[in-house]
Amino acid sequence: MPQMRSPQGAMAIAPPPRPDHGPAPDLTNPANWRAMLARQIPALRAFAFSLARNRADADDLVQETLVKAWTHRSRFEAGTNLKAWLFTILRNSWYTGAARRRREVADEEGRHAAGLTAEANQEWTAELTALQAALNALPLEHREAVIMVGAAGLSYQEAADISGCAVGTIKSRVNRARRRLARLLEHDLPPGQENYEADDS
Repeated sequence: MPQMRSPQGAMAIAPPPRPDHGPAPDLTNPANWRAMLARQIPALRAFAFSLARNRADADDLVQETLVKAWTHRSRFEAGTNLKAWLFTILRNSWYTGAARRRREVADEEGRHAAGLTAEANQEWTAELTALQAALNALPLEHREAVIMVGAAGLSYQEAADISGCAVGTIKSRVNRARRRLARLLEHDLPPGQENYEADDS
């Protein structure tokens, strides 16, 4: 598990890693801040689910993140990367809240995750189920890295800042995660039955 800073209270709100592009909105207007947060909810949900692997816990984690972001919005610098800032809050909240989680679901083979998918056509449901199972087979550090970079669109530097590790470590985790996902999905291998390098952290 990656080394984490130990946030306490407001200290869990870390500075954003790097600037976004484009003009900064007026954050003194609560409507602007609310709209900015709302646009990040899908990415937050995906990242939260990649950590918790439980929809109820993921939703709680997103809610906690949004509450902290709203409460400490004065700490956010206009023009910097809101998504990276929110991901930092969410990740810190998840790690520091591990002892408080009450609805932990053992789902080593992805069976519970498979039951959480929305109704869709049979082919798409099968593909989504296979992807969820493959993601669940990754070590946590690799799963969160590939979600941050591959799904959420954060840069390697931003993901490294959020994870508290070197950029090279994030690149290695993402590359290893992508290779393992490709092997699992291409060959339909059961998790654990393919060669996989040890973590580099």
